[in-house]
Amino acid sequence: MEKFGSAQAKRPATGQPVIIIVSGPPASGKTNLALKIAEHFTLPYFNKDSIKEILFDKLGWSDIAWSRKLNLASMEILYQIAGAQLVAKCNHILECNFKPEFDTSRFLDLQKQYDCKYIQIQCIADGVVLLERFRQRAQAGIRHPGHVDHEIESYLEPLLLRGRQGNLEIGGSLLEVDTTDFSKINYQALFDFISSQLAIA
Repeated sequence: MEKFGSAQAKRPATGQPVIIIVSGPPASGKTNLALKIAEHFTLPYFNKDSIKEILFDKLGWSDIAWSRKLNLASMEILYQIAGAQLVAKCNHILECNFKPEFDTSRFLDLQKQYDCKYIQIQCIADGVVLLERFRQRAQAGIRHPGHVDHEIESYLEPLLLRGRQGNLEIGGSLLEVDTTDFSKINYQALFDFISSQLAIA
């Protein structure tokens, strides 16, 4: 598989840096998808949960209220990282279950400050499949216990059954990737889409 040149991927010819945003509901496969994009294009990759888990390890974890506090802190750190990358005009990847009602304005602010462009990848899936994935993940204890997944299922159930997080109205390009069946994801089509958008950034 031919890779998009790493130097070209990292440094936009026009001077407009690009953020590849990977979003979607919990258990939709965002992290796996973002990692594959990062590997293919050799781009820096940052995600909210990794930051949050560092905070859990350093500050401890307890309940939903504490998890939400660290979630807010993690998001602030994620946006600070994005700003630092944009100052250097570096293309990079951000992965999180970005919420339109909270994050649209943050991305518009970044765009205004740094004249950046966005490639938005939204993971969508069948809601019943998502809910079952989330339950299995919580029962298996795969994630850091600080996320208290076993306590937030009822809160997240409506979102999971909807099967999508909601698109960010921030301009740029948008691609929805159906992750209901991971084996059916067309990664080459995904890479080709991103390559085409990076080429015109």
